[in-house]
Amino acid sequence: MTRPLQHIRVLDFTTTIAGPYCARLLADLGATVIKIEAPEGDMMRTRPPLRDGASTSFGQLNAGKRSMVLDLKQPAAQDIVRRLLADADVLVENFRPGVMRRFNLDYAALRDSHPGLIYCAISGFGQTGPSAGLAAYAPAIHAASGHDLAHLTYQQGRDRPDNCGIYTADILTGTFAFGAINAALVQRQQTGSGQLVDVSMLESMLALLVAEVQTAQFPQPPPGRPMFGPVRTADGFIMPAVASERSFQGLARAAGHPEWITDPRFALYPDRRRNWGALIDELETWSGSLTTAACQAAFDREGVPSSPYRTVREVLEDPQLAHRRALAEVQDAGGSFRVVNPPFRLSEGIAEVRDFAAGLGEHTAEVLRQAGYSDAQIEAFAAAGVTGGA
Repeated sequence: MTRPLQHIRVLDFTTTIAGPYCARLLADLGATVIKIEAPEGDMMRTRPPLRDGASTSFGQLNAGKRSMVLDLKQPAAQDIVRRLLADADVLVENFRPGVMRRFNLDYAALRDSHPGLIYCAISGFGQTGPSAGLAAYAPAIHAASGHDLAHLTYQQGRDRPDNCGIYTADILTGTFAFGAINAALVQRQQTGSGQLVDVSMLESMLALLVAEVQTAQFPQPPPGRPMFGPVRTADGFIMPAVASERSFQGLARAAGHPEWITDPRFALYPDRRRNWGALIDELETWSGSLTTAACQAAFDREGVPSSPYRTVREVLEDPQLAHRRALAEVQDAGGSFRVVNPPFRLSEGIAEVRDFAAGLGEHTAEVLRQAGYSDAQIEAFAAAGVTGGA
């Protein structure tokens, strides 16, 4: 089998999480991705865990890419980019809107000379509009979108939002960008033309809020207790996801209360939603006398989607992940570590992370030679600070 994007060449100007994750998915599917970093490198190179100065967080987001250092403030570096674009299919960047324009590398500056280029710009709020120029990182976007899980609990009556350290907006936006780039590549096969792919973190997060977007327009009375919450057991908590009539009926049978199925408080979804707190109180009378494992076994027997609350360390040892080959070994200067493969499989193609994470500027000279620069020119660039790395 082959990797589906093995003939695609990508210039990756991204940093931090959203853009690097998008470009790593492209690399996983076979694209040649050249990560162009500033002389100081992507900030994620300094994020823990660190082993001999090599960050596994950086490695997870950038495995399989070649690293090149360019000081884009220098016109000579901008000229190098233009030469590299002669063979490029895709450019990905996640600077604040306007930064690439200052380097004369924005889509408007490149469109006429590179009509087949797919130019993907990832930003907090999109490339146009009154908020386009605002700085954005995932935690701010979580709050701005109304989605932050901690913020939602605040809206439901907590005295203040809790902290939330999972960068949902970054990974989600990177995934949307990956999908949009592939759609643009398919369209280019049909039309021969490239295009600008403009991806907004705010809109990506809003796409998650199916029920919330609708209830914001058509308010509904909230349940007495938030639905899909933890249920207490004798030794911890379990999450039953009761999202259908079948799963509710299975829950009632698992708890030894088949009468709940016809109980007027719970029989119909609107009544069940309104009396959710009472349902959970009665459920915990049963679950509180059993271990989490025993509750899980009862739910499994009745087909109720559920899970105990696990640590990430426990998840990584799940035999289901081993069966799916969901984790792959990657090597960097600090040794080996495991990263998560793309969460999809192709029956006729390869979709998995490559096994290396490059050091800063490790491939600078190699990329320049492939672009036609002589060794003397490469040495001159390095001496002038236009480039860096090996």
